[in-house]
Amino acid sequence: MRTLIENLEFILTVDRDDRVLSGASVVVENDRIADVGPAAEVAKRHPRVSFDDVIDGSRYGMTPGFVDSHVHLSETLSRAVFPDNLATRAWVFHWAKPFYANVDGRDEVVGAMIGMAEMLRCGTTCFLDMGAQNDVAGVVHAIDEAGMRGITGRHACDVRPAQIPDGWTEEMMAHHFFPDSGVALAALEETVKAHHGTAGGRVRCWVNIEGKEPCSLELHVGSRALAERLGVGTTYHLATSIEEARVCEKKYGVWPVSRIANAGGLGPNLAIAHCVAVTDEEIERMSQAGTMVAFCPATSVKLAKGATRIGRYPEMIEAGIRIGIGTDGVSAGGNLSMMRQMYLVAGMFKDSRMDSTLVGARKALRMATIEGAQLLGWDDEIGSIESGKKADFVLFDLEHFEWVPYGDALQAVVYSASPASIAQTWVDGRALYRDGKVATVDEKSLRTEARERAAAVVKRAGLSMAHTPTVTTTYD
Repeated sequence: MRTLIENLEFILTVDRDDRVLSGASVVVENDRIADVGPAAEVAKRHPRVSFDDVIDGSRYGMTPGFVDSHVHLSETLSRAVFPDNLATRAWVFHWAKPFYANVDGRDEVVGAMIGMAEMLRCGTTCFLDMGAQNDVAGVVHAIDEAGMRGITGRHACDVRPAQIPDGWTEEMMAHHFFPDSGVALAALEETVKAHHGTAGGRVRCWVNIEGKEPCSLELHVGSRALAERLGVGTTYHLATSIEEARVCEKKYGVWPVSRIANAGGLGPNLAIAHCVAVTDEEIERMSQAGTMVAFCPATSVKLAKGATRIGRYPEMIEAGIRIGIGTDGVSAGGNLSMMRQMYLVAGMFKDSRMDSTLVGARKALRMATIEGAQLLGWDDEIGSIESGKKADFVLFDLEHFEWVPYGDALQAVVYSASPASIAQTWVDGRALYRDGKVATVDEKSLRTEARERAAAVVKRAGLSMAHTPTVTTTYD
């Protein structure tokens, strides 16, 4: 299948030189970009009769598909269920855990499918999912069916709290908490070997763990070592809030990143999720080890993690640490729009530090595309619009009111546009979102099922803003 998208008003290539092409055309051959350049030059190289389809791109703008560096597909049924006066640890231990305790395999698959439909509508083509809570095979099949590109895994931890909070079930703990790190790592290795590279290579599997207090030091360090042996990556939550850092310091005398670093646990195949509470010394150690960070701006804003107060993300960028941005789960961050994350990360440090030179639109777009692809180890195939790369991209409708008028396309994408003006989202050479519809998902029936299942999960979990705690002493 050969497709010509001709006369695009602009292409933000996000290549090494951040080239912006005007009046350009793209040739898609099967699943890859075969050519890209000025329309007249592409026309000379490719006779129109050689194409199966020709798309008039004269009122479209193109960017690479967005790469979500941290998401919880299993959490999608919890949208707007938890209150917005929760700090991170209470959110996890008193709301998220009871919610997950009542999610079954079908709930998880439905949540993943409805989440991926939202992603495609928002221009996301690839993601790093923290992993299935119940049915890894079901989630892998869902990714394949949706046609997306993604990394997933199996949820794992190994340290039960001394006092079990209300809402946690023995069934949930038996599945989520392994007896020790060795048993956990064996199960994770089996999961990677079973699912890595499936769906024609669109689905990859990592050695993912929950991280933080529910995981032993041995599991933190062992997950990265196992991932290295298997040739994949690992990601886990760490240094997610000042509260977590203080609990770690009280117990072990150091902050979370230092504890992992002192045990030799940092490395270039580790992506730390959130990483808010870090010191300058820890940044240096992360930089030297090549450790990466998945930053979720919307979650920091909603859960008061402190990115604008104590976050050292500009310093991480200066130190050469690779940072991708993620949406997190919908209950933590609000939605699965990477465009919202770009808007926030481009401007939040400008404002908090009163320095207009910090981050900005160019860096935000790179974090959402090529640098996210680097974090996922997929930058050889995705993250930029270049010949030979996979045909994963977004087409913006420039007749939409968000674009009338506009000057600089880059600023318009980051500061002015939203998913409302996305016309098409392509993955692997296929327009998965087009004409207002996701081609691979029966959204009408899925939405009905998602509403019913979400209500049932919340009822089973007994979550109530009047009765469920908003503060915690778990793991203190």
